[in-house]
Amino acid sequence: MAAGNQEFIRDMNYRKILETIIREGCISRAALAKSLGLTKATISSQVQTMLSEGLVEEIGSSKTEKGRRPILLNFRGTHAWVLSFDIGLTHINLLLSDLLGRHCSLRQIPWNQKREALPDLLTDLISGILDRFETEGKKIAGICLGIHGVVRENEIRFTPYYSLEGLPLKEILNTRFSLPVFIENEANLSALGEKTFSFEAENLVNISIHSGIGLGIILNGRLYTGADGFAGEFGHTVVEPQGLPCPCGNYGCLEQYASEAAVLRNYHSLKNTQSVLPEDFIRGYRNGETAAVDAAENFVTYMALGINNLVNIFNPQLIVLNSMLTANLPDLIPRISGRLTNRMSRECRLVPSRLQDTATLLGGVYLCTRHYLGIDAFCPPLLTR
Repeated sequence: MAAGNQEFIRDMNYRKILETIIREGCISRAALAKSLGLTKATISSQVQTMLSEGLVEEIGSSKTEKGRRPILLNFRGTHAWVLSFDIGLTHINLLLSDLLGRHCSLRQIPWNQKREALPDLLTDLISGILDRFETEGKKIAGICLGIHGVVRENEIRFTPYYSLEGLPLKEILNTRFSLPVFIENEANLSALGEKTFSFEAENLVNISIHSGIGLGIILNGRLYTGADGFAGEFGHTVVEPQGLPCPCGNYGCLEQYASEAAVLRNYHSLKNTQSVLPEDFIRGYRNGETAAVDAAENFVTYMALGINNLVNIFNPQLIVLNSMLTANLPDLIPRISGRLTNRMSRECRLVPSRLQDTATLLGGVYLCTRHYLGIDAFCPPLLTR
């Protein structure tokens, strides 16, 4: 066999073994050999490499009725760390976690949407962590930025609610830190986060409802972004012909009627007050206030309309709804489900996000970890059930 082929097979076996150790949480060498159909010698050699690299550790032995107890292997998530950012409209959320999305530290930093200030702000945040890590002997596997807009191949193409189009953040951060940098749409990252760390579903859509409405699509276990990265712009599907104007240039888009901002605008108009905060709407709804109940009914109506269309187009197993509204008012989800009258929706579940504000950030952990390890399937034990 040619040396090139041998090396390819070794690399392939290495990835398969590592993927299986991560997926199982802990597993013995014998169980690895049986599961993957590889020889004990191959398993032993590859595991020894992982042990010497510090990716895997031995964590004791499992129970057995007879013979020597097999030693269990475990993936070391703290082998490296990930910096994951969610760049919102008023705040930047920053998650520092290990490769498995554990041992997390979360910060929220106010941001004034000044385009020219963002690279320096990110640089200062990253530099502070890298300086500390250098003294502690830790390393960063990668950096991920979640953007509320359209992203294609790490380039920011369209951001309707802040001005980041064309800002070369990847190139700037790559140059300053010599670390892998990934830029992705926040709803796509949310879908990856929910699929990887919360739900066992190969066909899943994640609806992120904030100032706009984004959609992350997982088809047959893979993120789907379309030909130009515009797939999932659910908020810009038209639900009212000749309706309200939208920053995308169209009229009557869903997010002008069912986003958090739209619900608050509607509540403000119905109540005829000078200003409205999210907590005002939530309190009003819980107290049965007519304006809040009517605004919520409008939200339920338009979301059910949009979700009925999603069911027809994608036929998902699971639809995850990530919103401050549904997190605080959980009865809204069964109300929306009750409007899904399409027969094809019977096998599809509508559920609230289990990760909420960390969904996008953990999607960034998925991207960075998968790239760092060079594996195709990163399926760690779920963080939530």
